[in-house]
Amino acid sequence: MSDEQQGPVGKRQRFFKLASMTASVAGNYAKSRVKGAFQSAEEAALDRAKSYAESGERIAQTLGELKGAAMKLGQMASITADVLPKEIQGALTKLQKEAPPMPYEVIADQIYAEFGSRPEMLFDHFEPEPFASASIGQVHRARVDDGREVVVKVQYPGVDGSVDSDLRHLKLAIRASGLVRTGTKQNLDDLFAEIRERLHEELDYCNEADNVRLFRDFHKDHDFVVIPNVVGERSSKRVLTLTYEPGVDINHLDEAGFTQEARDRIGRNLFLITLEQLFVLQALQADPNPANFAFREDGTVVMYDFGCVKRVKPEIAEAYRRTLRAGVDEDYAAVEQGLLELGARRPDGPAVEHDYYKLWRDTLLLPFKSEEPFDYGASQIHEDVKKLIPGILKRLNSFQAPVEIVFVDRVVGGHYGNLRTVRSRGRFLDLVLPYFEEPPRSIAADYA
Repeated sequence: MSDEQQGPVGKRQRFFKLASMTASVAGNYAKSRVKGAFQSAEEAALDRAKSYAESGERIAQTLGELKGAAMKLGQMASITADVLPKEIQGALTKLQKEAPPMPYEVIADQIYAEFGSRPEMLFDHFEPEPFASASIGQVHRARVDDGREVVVKVQYPGVDGSVDSDLRHLKLAIRASGLVRTGTKQNLDDLFAEIRERLHEELDYCNEADNVRLFRDFHKDHDFVVIPNVVGERSSKRVLTLTYEPGVDINHLDEAGFTQEARDRIGRNLFLITLEQLFVLQALQADPNPANFAFREDGTVVMYDFGCVKRVKPEIAEAYRRTLRAGVDEDYAAVEQGLLELGARRPDGPAVEHDYYKLWRDTLLLPFKSEEPFDYGASQIHEDVKKLIPGILKRLNSFQAPVEIVFVDRVVGGHYGNLRTVRSRGRFLDLVLPYFEEPPRSIAADYA
C-alpha cells in the first residue's frame, strides 16, 4: 500500500514528524535572524522572505503527509491571513486540493466499528469507489432499502484522537519560526482555541447532523438553496448519511452550459445565503470550500457540508453589521469603534489614521461603489489587497487577529473566490443594505 493510500499516521510517528518540523522552522528563523544582523535592510528583507517560504513549504509538506486533523489545519489556512505572511499562505494553499482516498477496507471497517455491520448489509447498494475524499474522511454513493439515493461520509480511523496534539505542535512551530505577524501571545492562544473548538465539532458527525437539520429548517422556505436530509438510522458519530442532492460542480459550469444569467443568480444567492445566516440565523456554514457546494441551472445553490459551523454572538453580529455600514458611509470613527468591538483593533495599540481605513474601504467595497453590475470574474481585488500589505507591516502593533470573526471573514473571503470562479456579475449593494438596517431586514422571501 502506498503512502498516499494509508490513513492518518499513528501517534508516535506523528509526534516525531511534527517535532522535526518545529525544529526545522525554528532553526531557519534563527539562522535568518543572525544573518540579518550583518545585512542591509533590503538584503535582510529578501532573506527573511526566503526563510518564510522555506518554513511554509516544510509546514505544508508535513501537514500533508500526516493527513487527518493536521492536514485539515493546513486547509483552514485562509483564516490565518491576519496572522501569517503570504509566503506560508501560498504553501498551505496547496493543501486545499482533494486528498488521496483511503482503501475500501479501511472505510468498511470503520462502518463496522460504528454499526456492527458491513456496508453491504446496511445499504441496498454501496459504491466501493469514493465519490469524494478529503483530509478527515471520504464520501461514498449508496442507496438505502427504501430506494433513496444517499451519500455516506465516513471519518478516517483515529483522526479525532490527534487533533489536540497536532494543534499544539503547529502552534509551537508557528511561534518558533517567527512567522506570527500580529497580536500578542494571548491573541494567538485565543485563535488556536477557536480553531480547536471548530475542529472538534467538525469531527463529531452527530453534531453535523444537528447542523444539517438546523440549516435545512432555516432555509426551508428559500427556494434558492437546497440542503440534504439526514438519514438518521444510518448515521453515527463517525458516519453521516445524507440524501443525495444533485448539482453541477463549480469547475464544470462551462461544460454544463450555464448562462450568464444563471451565473448572476448564483452570485446573488450566495450573497443572500450569507446575509441570512450571519444576520438572521446568526450561525454560518463556515467552510466556503467550493467542493461543499454545487449549482443548478436556475441559480439554485446546493449546500453539502455542515461540519464547520460558526455560531455568531448577537453582539458580534451587531458590531459586524455596524462596522460594514460605517464603511459604506465612510464614517471612519465608527469603523474604528467597530474594529475595537470586533477585536481586530488593539485597544493599547498606536493610533490609526482615517486615510488608512479609507484605502481598505475603497479596495474591499469596490463591488458596491459602481452603478453598473460588478464583474467578479474579472475582479482584481485580491491583487489590490496584496499592494496594501506594506501598510500592514507598518501598523503591526495596532491590529491583531479578530478571533470572534476569523470564521466569518473566512466565509466572506472564500465566497469572493467562489464568485470569481462562477464569473458572477451583480450590483449586490441593493441586497446588503436591508440587512444594515436596525434591526436587519430579511429580504430572502422576495427571492423565494
